[in-house]
Amino acid sequence: MLDRTKVEEVINRIKPYLKRDGGDVELVDITNDNIVKVKLVGACGTCPMSIMTLKGGIETEMKKAIPELKAVEAV
Repeated sequence: MLDRTKVEEVINRIKPYLKRDGGDVELVDITNDNIVKVKLVGACGTCPMSIMTLKGGIETEMKKAIPELKAVEAV
């Protein structure tokens, strides 16, 4: 299982970029099979491009820092 502290550190590094556009991300859960579940809020929660933000931004950055991460999913 992934280290929650490490996941939170990466999320905290990503947050300023999302907040700049009126959005944010919250950690919801980390599954036993190394999937991080997040909630996109603010502008990110309703943005039609949110899947690109999730996969192209958040997931990509998290995989760089945590190679054993399988995926990031929105809930």
